[in-house]
Amino acid sequence: MSATRREIKLKNPVIVAPMAGVTDKAFRLICQSFGAGLTVTEMINDLALLHGNSKTRQMIDLQGEAMPVAVQIFGSSPEKMAEAARIVEEAGASMIDINMGCPAPKIVKNGEGAALMLKPELAEKIVMAVKNAVSVPVSVKIRKGFDDNTVNAIEFAQRMEAAGADLITVHGRTREQFYSGKADWEIIRRVKQAVKVKVAGNGDVDSPQKAKEMLELTGVDFVMIGRAVMGNPWLIQQIVFYLERGEILPKPSPQEKAEVALRHFEYLLKFKGEYIAVREMRKHGGWYFKGLPGASRLREILNRAKTPEEVREALLMMEKN
Repeated sequence: MSATRREIKLKNPVIVAPMAGVTDKAFRLICQSFGAGLTVTEMINDLALLHGNSKTRQMIDLQGEAMPVAVQIFGSSPEKMAEAARIVEEAGASMIDINMGCPAPKIVKNGEGAALMLKPELAEKIVMAVKNAVSVPVSVKIRKGFDDNTVNAIEFAQRMEAAGADLITVHGRTREQFYSGKADWEIIRRVKQAVKVKVAGNGDVDSPQKAKEMLELTGVDFVMIGRAVMGNPWLIQQIVFYLERGEILPKPSPQEKAEVALRHFEYLLKFKGEYIAVREMRKHGGWYFKGLPGASRLREILNRAKTPEEVREALLMMEKN
């Protein structure tokens, strides 16, 4: 049953996790400019893709991005997932990532995301179908298990490997935990030992030291960083530098933060138009300036902003801090 392996070579071991409502084109371009080894799109519904939904099609626009970029898809039908994977490969994806870890109730209720960890036979069929449909590498993102009574990451990963997965990413929490509590790195280490394919570890990596620690303790090939990079793309650069030279880069100044936040906003304007860009910058602005003097005042101003000029003004105000 095992399929031909496809080589996954990244310039460094830092992968930016797929995050719904966060890792859009603007966010990926910022992360790529900070040297991410791999960026991943938001998760994309296979059926929406097959129905030609314009918003969904926009999500697989990878033009002008620094490769490699993986596109993450989710669904529960092997045939439809294979079809969606073909569309994604045509769009220029460097890798197809299959979501088997999303904990969101509406996704799980449909038998998708983390629910697939309760249906290993179906999960296997999905991986095999996608693998046979495309020529780029196929990765699978899983969790420790569905809940504490079904911690099956090790056996599940072995089955995904046998079905043809080229890379397995393990988030060290169960579906029931969502994003709370401590990530279990021991389960990540055990998955790495149990399979021959490359493994990425995900969970609680929020500093260069933690990234190094995860690589050393678990033996994984790649570290995946998620929430810690929201408003903090400098973390990517800091991890890469620390892994290569053992030195910690200085934290960005408010001026640098404002500069990157402004660039991020210009990307949002370009790809999503004024109305959405102004509103989406509210959360991004909050993340960029979190913990800085004047951050709560900035959030208030951004939440009231209606025009690009008002957003730019607010961000420039932080630059003067």
